[in-house]
Amino acid sequence: MSLSRAEMAAVVARDIPDGSYVNLGIGQPTTVADYLSPSQGIVLHTENGMLNMGPLATGDAVDTDLTNAGKQPVTELPGAAYFHHADSFAMMRGGHLDVCVMGAFQVSATGDLANWHTGAPDAIPAVGGAMDLAIGAKQVFVMMSLFAKDGSAKLVPECTYPLTGKACVSRVYTDVATFLIEPDGVRVRETYGITFHDLAARLQLPVVRSA
Repeated sequence: MSLSRAEMAAVVARDIPDGSYVNLGIGQPTTVADYLSPSQGIVLHTENGMLNMGPLATGDAVDTDLTNAGKQPVTELPGAAYFHHADSFAMMRGGHLDVCVMGAFQVSATGDLANWHTGAPDAIPAVGGAMDLAIGAKQVFVMMSLFAKDGSAKLVPECTYPLTGKACVSRVYTDVATFLIEPDGVRVRETYGITFHDLAARLQLPVVRSA
């Protein structure tokens, strides 16, 4: 079986190194917060000016003044700090984040990222802090479904959409496989509900199986 979105988030959460400072992008990546263990010692950062963000808030825990960059209500963990968004972007641009997790329209075989605009005339561009994160974080993880509605793969030889960053993505987490973007090519670490052979046949780029 392919992974659900919740299962994908759990896989990403498990792979984030203990003690990391991490930014979770708007949309699906925000769900990773729900699967982080306190024992990991991970500190979540948001573009709108917060460190040590907790999981999404529900019920009586909702405080409309306490939101993440996607305007979703969130909780705060002990030691949480707040600051101007300009300082938050300085943290991103200054290389102070260990990992960021973002969604994508396309990722290339060399780790180029396209996630802010499809180039369609009626599309609304929404770059947010993605470019700053792509160049500022030490590792960029992408979460996305591998195949578009028309069946085409979003992991491609070269991006055809406007780029967010070049050669910045190190890992791609999808519903059917986890990919490692390495200097010598794309490695398939795991597959879910599909064989390596069938997966490779649906991609337009060479992949190798991790040892």
